[in-house]
Amino acid sequence: MNNHSTMRLKLKVWRQQNGKAKGQMVDYDLDGVSPDMSFLEMMDHLNNKLIKESKEPVAFDHDCREGICGMCSMVINGQAHGPEKETTTCQLHMRKFKDGDTVVVEPFRAKAFPVLRDLMVDRSSFDRIIETGGFISVNTGMAPDAHAVLVPKDDSDLAMDAAQCIGCGACVASCKNASAMLFVSAKVSHLGLLPQGQVEAKDRVLKMVQKMDQLGFGNCTNEAECEANCPKGISISNIARMNRDYLCASVTNKNL
Repeated sequence: MNNHSTMRLKLKVWRQQNGKAKGQMVDYDLDGVSPDMSFLEMMDHLNNKLIKESKEPVAFDHDCREGICGMCSMVINGQAHGPEKETTTCQLHMRKFKDGDTVVVEPFRAKAFPVLRDLMVDRSSFDRIIETGGFISVNTGMAPDAHAVLVPKDDSDLAMDAAQCIGCGACVASCKNASAMLFVSAKVSHLGLLPQGQVEAKDRVLKMVQKMDQLGFGNCTNEAECEANCPKGISISNIARMNRDYLCASVTNKNL
């Protein structure tokens, strides 16, 4: 790596010892940042510097670093996952920034996503929503031939588009109401649009929406920040579909 190709950045990083401690922004000057680094590699570079200085490294979530798992949840200069459209933090490269830039790095902020430490948040609320109905429990016996269950192509395409949701929580972090409607609607759509998922579709949408509300997520006001910042480009048309399904299920559910 040639010195002339590297950048110097001023980082403002949220530091918080634990969920009960008071956090604050801390300034760091970082040299030797290659434009070819991913954002997480840049954070690794910062942590190596801090460790050499006998300082506490910045805690942040990561796993696959391939844009698949959704763990790399950071708000970068006010945008969930940063300035690159339909890109996770781990797939964001430092070539999107310039030498001398100030880069502000914060955790996803929402009541239902409490901070664990520094840039790490607890997103297990998403797991609890999935537990209430984000699955198919129909006993189908032996696996049928792929062509045995006919699925209209339009429904198949919509279901596969919704299934791309990786549950990262960027939709929540981007929404001024901290709404999880895009996440929940993607899960409701990708199961409910297919024949195998329609048996329990009404129960699913009721249970998942009710659990979402119980966990403290806000309401959707149709400003589409969620779609704009979703790293997988999930459409807000899923929210409209879920609202329609929820209304129909509510009308026919005798327990409500």
